[in-house]
Amino acid sequence: MIGKFISKLIFKAAGWKLNGNLAPQDRRSVMVAAPHTSNWDFIFARAAFYLMDAPIRYTIKKEFMKFPFGPILKKIGAIPIDRSKNTRMVDAMVRIFEETPGDICVMVTPEGTRKYQPRWRRGFYYVALGANVPIVLGYLDYSKKEAGIGPTIIPSGDIEADMEKIMAFYRTKKGKYPEQGVR
Repeated sequence: MIGKFISKLIFKAAGWKLNGNLAPQDRRSVMVAAPHTSNWDFIFARAAFYLMDAPIRYTIKKEFMKFPFGPILKKIGAIPIDRSKNTRMVDAMVRIFEETPGDICVMVTPEGTRKYQPRWRRGFYYVALGANVPIVLGYLDYSKKEAGIGPTIIPSGDIEADMEKIMAFYRTKKGKYPEQGVR
């Protein structure tokens, strides 16, 4: 597969390593990808997921799926979302899980931006709860040049307690611009 070959080249050239793998029971999940502080994050994260053979998908506005980039984006996991119909993102993502049999791991960046956010968006949590899937903590740690998989969180319904576990994990990870990451 060309994606895996290119990913190996990216990791080797940049001196990055992979830590962990997506467990078989987590191949149908919401994948948190954090910290998200740079445009490089997508390249390293996507490369890591190719190397893990993870069934990563991500949502994108349907307007971005037009030629010439649409076919490329779809090939690397993009799922178009029609926001013109006033679709709630959480509902749209839950529907993706309902309509997709088998393995699907939907990647989400809860910061919603590459700049520091004192509070993450929590839609990913409600997607996992609504779709009855686990939340897998994927990360990029630029201080170690490491991409990996952290713990899996089964949403309990107590969002404050679950979010504290999630944030505690990410406080140990450093983005390309650490001042913009979790504090």
